[in-house]
Amino acid sequence: MTTEHQPRRTDVDKALLGSATYRSLGEQTLSPAEERFEKGRRTIGLFLAPVVTIAFLALPLGMEPQQQTLAGVLLGVIILWISEALPIPIGGLLGVAIIVFLGVAPADDVLGAFGSSTIFTFIGAFILAQAMLKHGLARRFAFRILALPRLGQSTTGVIIAFGVITCLLSAFVSNTATVAMMLPTALGILGVIAKLMQSRGIVEEDFDPLRLRVGAAIMLMLAYGASVGGLLTPVGSPPNLIGRGLIEEATGERISFAQWMAMAAPICLLMFIALAFIVIRLNRPELKRIDGIADYVAEQREEMGNLSRAEKNTLIAFGVTVTLWILPGIVALIAGNDSDVYTWVSDRLDEGMVAVFGAALLYLLPTDWEQREFTLRWKDAADIDWGTIVLFGTGIIFGSLLAATGLAETIGTSVDSALGLTSVVPITIFAVILAIVVSETTSNTASAAVVVPIIIPVAVAAGVNPFVPALAATFAASFGFMLPVSTPQNAIVYGSGAVRITTMIRTGFTFDVLGAILIIVALPVMIGLIGLGS
Repeated sequence: MTTEHQPRRTDVDKALLGSATYRSLGEQTLSPAEERFEKGRRTIGLFLAPVVTIAFLALPLGMEPQQQTLAGVLLGVIILWISEALPIPIGGLLGVAIIVFLGVAPADDVLGAFGSSTIFTFIGAFILAQAMLKHGLARRFAFRILALPRLGQSTTGVIIAFGVITCLLSAFVSNTATVAMMLPTALGILGVIAKLMQSRGIVEEDFDPLRLRVGAAIMLMLAYGASVGGLLTPVGSPPNLIGRGLIEEATGERISFAQWMAMAAPICLLMFIALAFIVIRLNRPELKRIDGIADYVAEQREEMGNLSRAEKNTLIAFGVTVTLWILPGIVALIAGNDSDVYTWVSDRLDEGMVAVFGAALLYLLPTDWEQREFTLRWKDAADIDWGTIVLFGTGIIFGSLLAATGLAETIGTSVDSALGLTSVVPITIFAVILAIVVSETTSNTASAAVVVPIIIPVAVAAGVNPFVPALAATFAASFGFMLPVSTPQNAIVYGSGAVRITTMIRTGFTFDVLGAILIIVALPVMIGLIGLGS
C-alpha cells in the first residue's frame, strides 16, 4: 500500500514561525466553499477599488482638490485591504504611489512617515519574537502559563488570562510594547494547543494551525485588551496625553493621574467584560476543555530540560528591552508625568529605539564564541514579517495626510453643519463616532490629534462645555479595531498570520459598536461622580 496520496502531517512549529500577513489561496488549506468565497471576495475587490476611486474623484463635491483626491484613493485602498485583492501591504503601497502621482503631497513628505518610531518598534519587537520562537523560549513560557492551577484547563481560561495580563501591563507600558512582548508566548500556547489537537485527531493531519478559531481569539484578546488597558492611565496610550493636554488648554481644567484612573477604571472593567464575551462568542474555540493538558505539559517541560545558552541570551535581551520599556512609566508614577525627570527619561528611552537596541543584543550575545555564533543570524531577521511593517507605515502616511490636507477637519465640520448639533449629548455621540471612524483608517494617536481639535470648537460654538465631548473623543480614538492599520497592536497580531482580515473586521466592528455605547453612557456618569468638567 502506497502513501502517495496520504495527507502530509502539518509541522506546527514551522507553520507558526513562517507566518505572514498575506497568503495566496494556494498557501492555505481551504474547503471548496471557503475557496469559492475567497476567490469571489478578492475578484470583486480587484475591480471595485478602481471603480469607486474614479467615481469619487469625478463627483462634484466642492471639496479642495487635494482632499477629494486623498479621500478617493483612500476609499480604494480600504476596499483592497478588506477584500485582500492584492497582498495587503502592496495595496497600501499602491495607494501611496498614486497619491504622489496625483499631486496630493511630495514624495519626501509622504514617505517621511516611514521614519516613525513605531516602525522601529515593530522591527525590534519582531526580531525579539523570532528569537523567542526559534529557540523555544516562547514555548517554555506557554507551558509555564498552562501549568498554573485551573488556568490551563480550558481555552476560555487561557484567553481571558492573556487579556487580563495584557490589559494590566498596557496601563503602564506602551500598548505596542505590551502586545509585542506577549505575542511570542501567545504563539507558543497556540502551538501547544494545535499539537494537542493534532495528536488527538481533532483536526486533519494536514490542518493549518493559523486558521484555528482559538488562535484568532487569543490574538484578538491581546490586541484589543491592550487598547482597553491603555485607557486606564494617562500614560497608558498616546491619545490620552494628547486629549488631556488639549482639554486642559481649552478649558483650563487639569485631570490628575488619580482622577483619570478613578474615572477610567469602571469603564475599563465593563469594556473588558464586553471584550471577553465578544471575542469568545464570535471566535468559539474548537475545544473548550484542554483535557489531559497537565500530563502533556509536565511531560513536555521535562523533555525541554534546562535553559539553553540561546534561551538565556534571548531572555537577557527580552528582559533588558522590557525593563527599558517600563522604566518611563515607573518614573511617571513616582515623579509625575509633568516632571523634568520623566521628560528626560521618556525622551531618551523612545520605545522604537529600545526595541532595536534589544534586537541588536541578540547579535552581540554569543552561543558559541569559538565559532563566532551568536543568538540570531541575519537570516532570522530577514524572515520576520516585513509586510506588517510596510502595512503600518502606509497607515501612518494616510493618517498624516488626513490632518495635513485638512480632510479630517472638512469631514468633521461638514457633518456638524449638516446635523446642527446644539447640546452636549449629540455632540458627544458625534465625537465618539468620528473618532472611531478616523481611527479605523489611521493610528489612534493620529485620530486623537485630528478629532479632539475638531470637537472642541464645535462644542464651544454650540455653547457647550467641551470637556465631556473632547474626553469622549479621546477615549474613542483608541477604539479602532476593524483593520490592521487601525492600531499598532492590531498590526502586530495580524502579522502573526493567525487572524484573517474578515475575522478582525467582524469582531472589531462588534466591539466598536459596544465600546462606543459604553463611552457615551458611562463616561459622563464617571466624570460627574468625581466632579470633573463642571
